[in-house]
Amino acid sequence: MVADDHPMWRDAVARDLAEAGYDVVATAGDGEEAVRRGTASRPQVVVLDMQMPRLSGAEVTARLVAADPEVKVLVLSASGEQQDVLQAVKAGAIGYLVKSASREELLAAVERIAVGDPVFTPGLAGLVLGEFRKLSMLPPGAAGAEAAGDTPRLTERETEVLRLVAKGLSYKQIADRLVLSHRTVQNHVQNTLNKLQLHNRVELVRYAIAQGLDEDDEG
Repeated sequence: MVADDHPMWRDAVARDLAEAGYDVVATAGDGEEAVRRGTASRPQVVVLDMQMPRLSGAEVTARLVAADPEVKVLVLSASGEQQDVLQAVKAGAIGYLVKSASREELLAAVERIAVGDPVFTPGLAGLVLGEFRKLSMLPPGAAGAEAAGDTPRLTERETEVLRLVAKGLSYKQIADRLVLSHRTVQNHVQNTLNKLQLHNRVELVRYAIAQGLDEDDEG
């Protein structure tokens, strides 16, 4: 589904996606229409503007994700402001592109979003990671919690995969780096989700960032 209050932009994005082989099941011109049509058509991916009348992109994202936790939301916005980016991610978006992105960048982002890989315009990923680290509910020095038994124990390989997930690598990139199959990486991620009682990759990334796993390992 494509949601944007500018008809020419909305139609252009929908046309680009259709020409690339995607089935555009719905379009919407304001926030309330996006929620209504998204809930009815249950798209796998939503390409969504941030500033729309009646409901903001963040509000639309939160409602669509609540209705269907499997939906993948890619925000495509003219704004690259920190507040807008963080609002979108906190609402459940797993990607954020500014509208200066090329057609090729948009199509590549939709392809990655569809399989659950986070995608951000260059420069925004570091902002998101840094903010979630600051917003982490873990107090300083909480890394010792695992030793106290408060954190489920992950295997060395699961931790390694989780660290790369936190850094924004796709499953294919992780598989290539660790010389594993794509399926094996998916299995490690699913096992980690089960152990941590998390529901999707977005929650997993947030957990990993809270643990500081996105930082470079100096050891």
